[in-house]
Amino acid sequence: MNASKILQQLMQQAGGSQKGSGVDVKGMLDGLSRQLGGSNNANSQGAQQGSGSSGFDLKSLLGGGAMGLLVGSKRGRKMGGKALKYGAIAGVGVLAWKAWQSSQAGKNASSQQNATPNASEGEQVDALSGEYQERRSLELLQAMIMAARADGHIDEQEQSLITEQIDALGADQEMHHWVEQQLKAPLDAQALAREADSPQAAREMYLISVAVTDEQNPMERAWLDQLASALNLPQEMVDELERQAQQAG
Repeated sequence: MNASKILQQLMQQAGGSQKGSGVDVKGMLDGLSRQLGGSNNANSQGAQQGSGSSGFDLKSLLGGGAMGLLVGSKRGRKMGGKALKYGAIAGVGVLAWKAWQSSQAGKNASSQQNATPNASEGEQVDALSGEYQERRSLELLQAMIMAARADGHIDEQEQSLITEQIDALGADQEMHHWVEQQLKAPLDAQALAREADSPQAAREMYLISVAVTDEQNPMERAWLDQLASALNLPQEMVDELERQAQQAG
């Protein structure tokens, strides 16, 4: 399974989408036309015009392939809206660490230890390598997919499109099957939280979940609350992670 490769490319897509002007709209649409084939063209055109029965909005893809689907395919979302926190995805490791540092500084403003890396907290995802990076990447991808599904609005057509877009990033066969399973598996915050192997991993999982949800949506807010509880994140840490996500968006 090549989860770390897929996550890195999604983070790069998110980083490019955040800049806005760097998105190649024509190239994106041409690529989608080739990937999805003629059989979906009519559905895609209808979705562009807002008449698709599935609620799928092709414009969401302009946010960057699979990244745009995960973050922007939900009904009622607008590109550039507050729900699209691409910057938080692109810098999830650094921002989660900054959240911890800020929380420590708030507890003891006179202490300088808050800036010192603490081994017990765990490493940032981008500082890991080998099997450790692969495991963390899988955790974060799982968190993203569950969060994207939290409002129940990713239908079978969109599931298929997400899988195809992730395949286009170079997913191997094992990764392909894993994504398909995650798109259909029951949402289980406790099971997801058990995958976190360190406090830093827990912070990254929550932060990346915030990045692909709309906290104003009751179902998505409920999922974030369940996840925060399952991860045993203190309320002040939850607030700080959400603040970091908003600022980076």
